[in-house]
Amino acid sequence: MRIVIAIGGNALLQRGQKPDAAIQQENARRAVEALAPLAARHELVITHGNGPQVGMLALESANDPDLERPYPLDVLGAQTQGMIGYWLLQGLQNALPGRQVAAIVNQTLVSAADPAFASPTKFVGQVYDEATARRLAAERGWDVKPDGPHWRRVVPSPAPERIVETRIIRQLLSTGAVVVCAGGGGVPVIRNEAGRLEGVEAVVDKDLATAVLAESLEADALLLLTDVPAVYRGFGTGQAEVLSRATPAALRREEFPPGSMGPKVEAVCRFVELTGDLAAIGALDEAEQILAGKAGTVVTPGGDYGGPHDLKPQSVPTNAL
Repeated sequence: MRIVIAIGGNALLQRGQKPDAAIQQENARRAVEALAPLAARHELVITHGNGPQVGMLALESANDPDLERPYPLDVLGAQTQGMIGYWLLQGLQNALPGRQVAAIVNQTLVSAADPAFASPTKFVGQVYDEATARRLAAERGWDVKPDGPHWRRVVPSPAPERIVETRIIRQLLSTGAVVVCAGGGGVPVIRNEAGRLEGVEAVVDKDLATAVLAESLEADALLLLTDVPAVYRGFGTGQAEVLSRATPAALRREEFPPGSMGPKVEAVCRFVELTGDLAAIGALDEAEQILAGKAGTVVTPGGDYGGPHDLKPQSVPTNAL
């Protein structure tokens, strides 16, 4: 099987953890530990989030007295691709001796006319209490919004149109390599009036970009792995309910937060609707169980799934959403 897997930025730097390199390297090692068994048996493309990391670098850049102006978000996104890609690359090489692994910095094409530029929604950086977040917003010119019990910076998140280096990724897969790419959704770029690629001040949603990549690569499955075990109806309430099986149409009837679970649900729905294949959302350390249909939220055209042998289900169980 050809599987495209996205690792959430919060899985690499968990909420409340210090953004020290050693902590993130250890989290990357655990991520590799969860993914190596799949990589040993399947073609694997791994993408990753960068929300905590790009926010940290943005804050450091804003506080650097030697800079006339902070580094733009597209440049910071490229930096996080190199940093996180290196940790995953080395971990996979150690876990899969003899297997070729490639980590690449790549760009994601977005539209210059995307309305998201006027309405920031994507969380980046560390969490703050409300007072601190509002103070930083006033000092830095940030937009901030609540993220659960905390507050965080939000930035524009235009819709991904295409991963620019898709052909290169396909060529690497054809050689048997495991590919790490599209970190943080890829560096956001537009085509300017001269037809040249140009970076923009934004962060592309990693899950939506991963779905676009999976479609282009004709993947058999798309897995979005994060720090929660599944999609919940009524998450954070006393009536929270796990959704273990779903169709895209049924998931679209639910409501999910636009800055967190919403893009994940949109990504899996889009992939399943366009390809007829499987997509799932769940915990990173349950990757194998999710692919086997024993964990997470599995989304298929008919709402049923029995494992890798049943990628195009024909029947709908009575307990499907």
